[in-house]
Amino acid sequence: MGISQPTSGVLKGLLITAALFVVLAGLKSASVILVPFLLSTFIAIICNPLVCRMERYKIPKPLAVLLVVIIFVSIVLSLAGLVGNSLSQLSEEMPTYREQLNEQLVWVVEYIAQFNIILSKELVMEHVDPSAAMSLAADMLSGLGNVMANLFLIIITVVFMLFEAPSMPHKLHVALDDPQMRLKQIGKFLTSVNDYLAIKTLVSLATGVCVSLMLWTFGLDFPVLWGVLAFLLNYIPNIGSIIAAVPTMSLAVLQLGPAYAGFIGLGYLLINTVMGNIVEPRYLGRGVGLSTLVVFLSLIFWGWLLGTVGMLLSVPLTMIIKIALESTKEGKWLAVLLSGDEVQESDAKTA
Repeated sequence: MGISQPTSGVLKGLLITAALFVVLAGLKSASVILVPFLLSTFIAIICNPLVCRMERYKIPKPLAVLLVVIIFVSIVLSLAGLVGNSLSQLSEEMPTYREQLNEQLVWVVEYIAQFNIILSKELVMEHVDPSAAMSLAADMLSGLGNVMANLFLIIITVVFMLFEAPSMPHKLHVALDDPQMRLKQIGKFLTSVNDYLAIKTLVSLATGVCVSLMLWTFGLDFPVLWGVLAFLLNYIPNIGSIIAAVPTMSLAVLQLGPAYAGFIGLGYLLINTVMGNIVEPRYLGRGVGLSTLVVFLSLIFWGWLLGTVGMLLSVPLTMIIKIALESTKEGKWLAVLLSGDEVQESDAKTA
């Protein structure tokens, strides 16, 4: 007796779900190896345009790769030193910030008591702790630093990837054994990822520099640390800038007072409005937009799967999946679901 078609469909769905869970469990178990590899891949994608530009100026490829790697390592080591010193000082100053917080909370509780709103000082101090946001940011940067402890392995992998980059589209074409010349789709896929990451990195770098300069002007402690955090979290559109501003404004409230914290919040808003709504769309065009819900869910998912690096790379990783889905008839409908509203309307016609 044959199995009915609805039952067959249910079994197929269960098998796919089970296989997906097995794959995710394997990826999570292999995260120690997978995370440095993914980081190396994205660094290579970002650095490859520099190598190509140097080759156009008749610089031999080995020398171009060497120069790019030296520049990258110099920047990473310099930032690591500055961020490491800032994190150490932040840890030392954390008790002082907590004392300042307690003093301010006592004043707030006493002030609102005049309006017959009675709150327990101990309860408020237990549940309201802006310094926790600073600790969370410090833990995130420390987690990234732990991954970068494998810097030598990452650099070696990046070097090999940069040498292999020109032949990668052809290799993928041959590996897929596609007689219909899907090489153009493969090239479009790699070019889209490359352009997105390169432009996003430059915009994020400009955002981090502007944030550091703004905070230095206000006299806030550790401006470089918060600038690096703004640079990293700018890879997460829509909500990344908000997450980056929370620990900074928490510190501003404690160190400079609510008024200056408000001005710093306006500064964050201005910087991210200019970078996110004027500069970035000009170079990315329509871009490869994701809906805000997908961005948030991808942040949770990749963070759970790969830790701190997964959170920072959540949008690029989801973007790669979306671009890959757009290149196939079978997956285009899912790419439309991942897209923002304005992209859905234009892509729905071709899905």
